[in-house]
Amino acid sequence: MSASEEGIAGASGYAPHPYIGGRTSVLRALAAWRMRWPGAPRVIVLTGSPGSGRSRLLTGFLMLCDPRFRKQLPLDAMDPATVPPDLPAPAVPSPEGRTAAQLLGLLADHFALGAARSEDICTELAAREEPVTIVVPDVDRAGPVRAADEPARVVRDVLKPLAATTTVQLLADVPRGLAAELAAALPSGQVRIIDLDDPEWADPEGLVRHAEAALSLGPPELPFCTDPSARRALAEALAERANGNRLTLQLAVQSLVMRPEGVDPADPSMLPGSVGEALDLHARRLGSDPQTLRLMLAPLAFAEGAGLPVQLWGALADAVAERDMSRDLADGMPLAAPFLQPAEGSERDEANDGKTGKANIRKTDGATDADTADGGRTLLRLLHPGIAEEIRAGLPDIPGAQTRIAMALLDAVPQQDWSRADPYLRDHLAAHTLEAGLLPQLLTDPGLFAHADPVTMRAAIEAVPLDRLGAPARTYLRTAPLLTRSQAPAGLRAAFLESAFVEDGLAPYAEALHRLGFPLPWRTLWSVPLTGVRAVTTGALPPADADGAPAAAAPPDGTTAAAAAGAEALGDIAPGPASAAPTSRPVATFIVPEGTPGSRTVPGPDGDASESGAAGALLVHDLLRPGFVDADPARVLPPSEEARAAAPFACTPGPDTLQVWARANREVVATLVSDTPITGADLSPDGVLVVATERGVTARQILAAPAAPTVPAQRTGGADTAASDGLDGHHS
Repeated sequence: MSASEEGIAGASGYAPHPYIGGRTSVLRALAAWRMRWPGAPRVIVLTGSPGSGRSRLLTGFLMLCDPRFRKQLPLDAMDPATVPPDLPAPAVPSPEGRTAAQLLGLLADHFALGAARSEDICTELAAREEPVTIVVPDVDRAGPVRAADEPARVVRDVLKPLAATTTVQLLADVPRGLAAELAAALPSGQVRIIDLDDPEWADPEGLVRHAEAALSLGPPELPFCTDPSARRALAEALAERANGNRLTLQLAVQSLVMRPEGVDPADPSMLPGSVGEALDLHARRLGSDPQTLRLMLAPLAFAEGAGLPVQLWGALADAVAERDMSRDLADGMPLAAPFLQPAEGSERDEANDGKTGKANIRKTDGATDADTADGGRTLLRLLHPGIAEEIRAGLPDIPGAQTRIAMALLDAVPQQDWSRADPYLRDHLAAHTLEAGLLPQLLTDPGLFAHADPVTMRAAIEAVPLDRLGAPARTYLRTAPLLTRSQAPAGLRAAFLESAFVEDGLAPYAEALHRLGFPLPWRTLWSVPLTGVRAVTTGALPPADADGAPAAAAPPDGTTAAAAAGAEALGDIAPGPASAAPTSRPVATFIVPEGTPGSRTVPGPDGDASESGAAGALLVHDLLRPGFVDADPARVLPPSEEARAAAPFACTPGPDTLQVWARANREVVATLVSDTPITGADLSPDGVLVVATERGVTARQILAAPAAPTVPAQRTGGADTAASDGLDGHHS
């Protein structure tokens, strides 16, 4: 349907869509797509300039596709060619604030798919007998970090594979720069680009009605708000000058309603023709410098997430402008008001389960009360992303502005204590430093790693080339999938990172986390990179064996074992003061593949090692510090059943999780989540947890104080967990 046909449709007496107010030609094309009309494309790519009305159009169309909303619309009065058939609602996964991986997860959940990768998801969808309909809105708003260019990743990793799947009927709202790339992946007959800025899809009468409706909401004392003829004349002038851009028209109306003096519809110089002109004309109408308005709004143009906390606005405005903006902000709210709106809430707001409006699928990160904002915290953001784009485009040095913003944010951290910082500082500082080109220098602070939202932190780090990242950042990046998948609170994130730093040989970073006030459930004592470990047990070497069994400096594969802490840290858990009497040596024993360097073959039932090669071999490691022990594994004594029963803690392992709980009250004191399958685990009576995974073996000292029993301890029935069965399994 062409633009001229819009007028024919309007003259036919059909009622316009009550939410959109026009767009008949586009609605007809979308309805034909929805009903799979012969000749209609299977894939439609909706695009246009910022402010062209793509989001509103798609929202209005989805109302027609949703059985719940259809009941509220005057379908009988509307053009039948714009109304799709009454079908089940399509899948509408929102990319706003999400990564491409999260968007794939939404699709997998919606269609109850077992796959996680895009190629596997598309394979399962292709195997379905009936086609599936998917609508993806607001791709330009994808990603938790703007500078990471997540929209391009969504197009490449999600939309292209979906579009190539013949059983998928796809409608996607995509930025113009990516629309051609997506369409180029398909034959011309299967895809159509609808660019709302093209004359083919113009809707001049709908834009006039949009202006009339906006003006009618203004103060009744203004003639062009109450007098129909005056309102119509001004609406026509605004629509013609805006050249089809809904955002330009909306900003013009808000400015005129705020300062109506001197409005002359016949003078086009009084009306804006673009978003930039709307900013500048409004500033001049209020007697201000347009550059001052842009500098006031610049911090909001750079804001990440749900919005900028109002208490940070002044400091960031000073940073961008490189001068004191306090007077401008104090006197300038009428100047800035038409371009602002309060945000829906913080993405770290526990009160609403950590969701950021409709865009955020992440649940609360479990942060403690100190992690959340107080009840009076207010977030602001710009009315539309197109305003932010216009303001950023007018700044001469974006990396320089972001550098100054990052420095101002760092200065706002109270005494450099991340636990007391505003959630915006913790969660989005990495995004600002990314665009400034300074992110690698920031990624050395264990406290920031633990307190920051792992979704945004991971997205920012992944945007940096791996060879520019230091060792701590690479450790964080390796651990990030575990942090995001587990949705762990800050304290547990710190615990996972503490172990990861030890595993990667970064003992000072692990120890720093213990000095930051986190109630960590454990202290990681050591970690060795061994593959193929099938089981671990704890025990002790008798005094005679312990005396002659020095610890080796390196594991059998030649790599250096990572120390969890210095001698002063180990003093908390090491045996008591030395005495003349010899003492046994706590050790851990691993079953490893036959031939592992330094290992000894497991003796067979009759002591014949040659018959037991399939059983594996044994390695003995010191329990409390790094280093293998050159000792006969047969001499290792497991804890007695009585010692295990009297131990304050027990553990319950699973495929990739493990819980340590207090025997006295059954309360869980530590939860371990592994990013690789757990192949063995044992908890010594003294509370040292040894866990083997596909990556290696790690020992952690449980730090919780033993709980006092709430009732007298009694042995009735079976033990809490089975007694040690030797080297063939894990024990509690």
